[in-house]
Order: sequence, then structure tokens, then C-alpha cells
Amino acid sequence: MASLEPRPFRRTGRPEPQYPILKNMHSGPKQPHAGKAGELALGEVALLKQIRARAAQLSRGTAHGGLRLGIGDDCALLRLGAGEVLAMTTDLSISGRHFRLDWQTPESIGHRTLARGLSDLAAMGARPVAAFLSLGLPKELVQNAKGREPWPSKKNWFDRFFNGFFALANAFQTPLAGGDLAESPMAVADVVLVGAVRRGKALLRSGARPGDLLYVTGTLGGAAAGLARLAELAGGDRKGRSGPPRIPAKLQSLLAPLLSPQPRIAQGLWLAQRGLASAAIDLSDGLSTDLAHLCAESAVAAEVDAAALPVHPGATLEQALHGGEDYELLFTSSPEARVPRRIAGVAVTRIGRVVRRRKDRPQVALVAAQGRQPLARHGWEHFS
Repeated sequence: MASLEPRPFRRTGRPEPQYPILKNMHSGPKQPHAGKAGELALGEVALLKQIRARAAQLSRGTAHGGLRLGIGDDCALLRLGAGEVLAMTTDLSISGRHFRLDWQTPESIGHRTLARGLSDLAAMGARPVAAFLSLGLPKELVQNAKGREPWPSKKNWFDRFFNGFFALANAFQTPLAGGDLAESPMAVADVVLVGAVRRGKALLRSGARPGDLLYVTGTLGGAAAGLARLAELAGGDRKGRSGPPRIPAKLQSLLAPLLSPQPRIAQGLWLAQRGLASAAIDLSDGLSTDLAHLCAESAVAAEVDAAALPVHPGATLEQALHGGEDYELLFTSSPEARVPRRIAGVAVTRIGRVVRRRKDRPQVALVAAQGRQPLARHGWEHFS
């Protein structure tokens, strides 16, 4: 992916266009924005310069040893430590599918865009090295002219999105090293995360064995419960207000797992360094679906103890089983391993066990007071 900076064509004797043609397809020359003083210029170059300046400013003073060359050239240059291998992941967020402009603040959307990729690195036991972000945005989301903002604010949606993105990036020492920017009929954010993991220490989905125990970090169902409550707030009497609803103070903790999930990077690194996890996956699609993924890759089955599940306050058992977007870690470990109750300040709960796969029993079963029953995959799945 190219860095967040346009580059000229090779000299051919003809006037050089300002952008590569595939990066800026339009029928005529783009006129510069001639707004009042203090307004944000709408041109791509100005926006890219703004991102570049903020990436440098907000990362100043933070140790980003893996990034050797960032925004400004055709490619970023990354350096890994001795004995490390690359871990790479990509996550696509689409307005109306992964987030709602009328429900969530720009800060929350920016935070979640990065959190999704960081959670994947956590599940591999990788440390973040750099992020690459490609944004497709409608023009109105980068405007700052009076009366033309999506909702009243001193800063526009574009600025506030990066407030959320960079706050989380700095918290996890993840520099923005490049990406792309384009005008789009809908808001789309595609993030690529580059991480590093010690050779032979990566946490995989394929290492679980019969007899291993199942563990999760944190609590489950919080994001699903928060989404249901946010839908109520957004659909209630807004008295003519536009944009995301105000979140009452008493609901902040309930909505936090949805609006500002915390990737379990420290917990993944801890497990990988000590070799305690035989397999791992992050819970983005729901426990029932993600556990089935892990079982399929490991060629095993699993049993979940309903009574042992750490259900988030305000969530139901159904939301804990199928809700998704909790971004906690689900991992397996040998019964002989000494797994602590907390890792880097986050609770760890044993929720079940890995068993041998057989044709006469389900891949994943839920063990409750009523007995053992199949746990069907009712989490998130595209195109289903």
C-alpha cells in the first residue's frame, strides 16, 4: 500500500498530473477550496498533509523502534528485531455495516477501526509495529464550513475520527506509517496492522488438543448489550437533535465495550512469551462462532460451561454466547499449565474444555443445568 502522500508520474515531456490517475478519477481539474480563514481545505493534498502532521505530532516522544521510514514515500520501511517474524492483518469497516454515523461518535469509529486490527495481533501474541489506513469518505465528512457539518462541533468528523484513532495508536505505540485517501459515496475504513512475533512463539488457532482447558479474558456480551442500549437511545425522543445520541454517565460503563473496546495486546504477549496457550483466537464474531473456528482449525471439539461464563454486567447469556465484538481473547491451555486468574490486570476465566471430535456429538456443546446441548453458531457471519 502507498504511503499517505500523492506522488507524480514519471516525466514524459507532458505536464504531470498531480495525482496518479487510479487514485483520483474525476472528469475535470479539481479546484482548490477557497473557504474563509480557519476552514479546512477540501483538497486531497491538504488532507494528507494534515494526517501526516498529526501522525508525527501525536507520535512524538513515543518509542516506535520498528518504523524506519513512514508517511511521505511510496512505501514505509519497517525493521523487526532479531528472531522475529511479521504478523499482518487487515480489517475493513463499512458505514451501515460495521458502524453507524448517526449512532457513534467519530472518535469511537476511529478507535474501533484500529482496535479491530490490534485485537488480531493480540490473538497471535504479536507486538504492534505499524498501522496503514485507507479511508474513503463523503465530502461532507471533511468539511468544516459553518452550517455544513454533519452535526455541531468545533472540529469536523475527519478531525474527530483521527482523535480516536491516534489516541489508541499512541496507547499501544503503533505509528501510522501510510495508507490512502479517497472521496467515496459512503464512509469506508480499511486498516492494515503489521506486528512482530518471536519465531516459533506465535499463537495459532490450530494448536488445541483434547484435554486442554478453555479460557477467556475479561467479560463477554458487553458489546452486544451496549449495541442494544445504543439503539434505544438513538431511536428515542431526540427533540430534533441530529448525530449520535448523548450517552448518560450511568451508561458509560455499559457502552464502553462497544464504543471503546480495549485490545488485549499485553495479555497476548504474556501468553506467547511464556508458551502457556496452545491455541488462541480473538472474540470478534461471538463465542459460539469463534470457538467453532478454533475447533475446526485444531480438528477438535469443545464443551462450554454455561455457569462459568463471565457475563458482562447488563448482558444476557445469549449475548455472551453470540454477541460478538467483545475483542477478548479465547485461548486453550494444557491442564498442567498454571494459568493465573489475572494477566496484566485483566481477569482470566476458565469456561470449558477441549474434547476429542466425534461424529456422534456436536463440534461445540453448551453444558448447563438442563444438560448438554449443541451450541450452534449464531454469532456474526457475512453473507449468511
